Amino acid sequence: MIIFTIEDLKKATNNFDKSRELGTGGQGTVYKGIMEDNKVVAVKRSKVMDLAQTEEFVQELIILSQINHKNVVRLLGCCLEVEVPILVYEFIPKGTLFHLIHGNIAPISLESRLRIAQETAEALAYLHLSTNRPIVHGDVKSLNILLDDNYMAKVTDFGASRMLPKDAVQLMTIVQGTLGYLDPEYLQERRLTKKSDVYSFWSYSSGADHKEEGDLLRGYQGRQRSGFMFPAGNEGEQGSGHAGHEYSERGDGGAAAASC
Repeated sequence: MIIFTIEDLKKATNNFDKSRELGTGGQGTVYKGIMEDNKVVAVKRSKVMDLAQTEEFVQELIILSQINHKNVVRLLGCCLEVEVPILVYEFIPKGTLFHLIHGNIAPISLESRLRIAQETAEALAYLHLSTNRPIVHGDVKSLNILLDDNYMAKVTDFGASRMLPKDAVQLMTIVQGTLGYLDPEYLQERRLTKKSDVYSFWSYSSGADHKEEGDLLRGYQGRQRSGFMFPAGNEGEQGSGHAGHEYSERGDGGAAAASC
């Protein structure tokens, strides 16, 4: 991991100029940066300087430094000269899945949508099952799925993520995430588990929340009746029912991959 100076990042982002903004969220603003060797990066800086934001950025730094997966955005380094660490990521050129679906560009095919859903599920399964301690993303939605030049999915924004204790349940004092995607058990009882990500994945991919953000596959529901989307013998069952079946039967992070 590279340790950048604040001067490096100011120069790369033209002093965090507004014209360099790539997006903004609850935790901070992301800027396009061009380093001295002409390498393009994404620079995430906190909106506010307080203890809570510092803890969230440090948590994201710790989590991403332990992850190496093709469908998770890569952390290149950070700057520790400021109150809240500034994080530097690989630059993902095609923007978010949300903007791909809702932007003024040609519609993406069902095949591409299913592939993106599968890649997202594989990233979540990796976080849940392949690290020393399970990692829960905590805010799975189309705005947090980036797409590279080949439209490969890259899960990003780990500000709400947590490494689970050995009992696989994290009791939270504050609920983080996006309403409409939150697991009801997490929302009501503040119990964060791997299933929380599975629920959010189902919501964003199937459109079960009935919001425009969560319609990766919703536009095809009602027209597709293949075994890929609907299990044999349940041709009339909606996609959300299928995902819910996998969620209850598997009971772990692998349900995300199974629901694809």
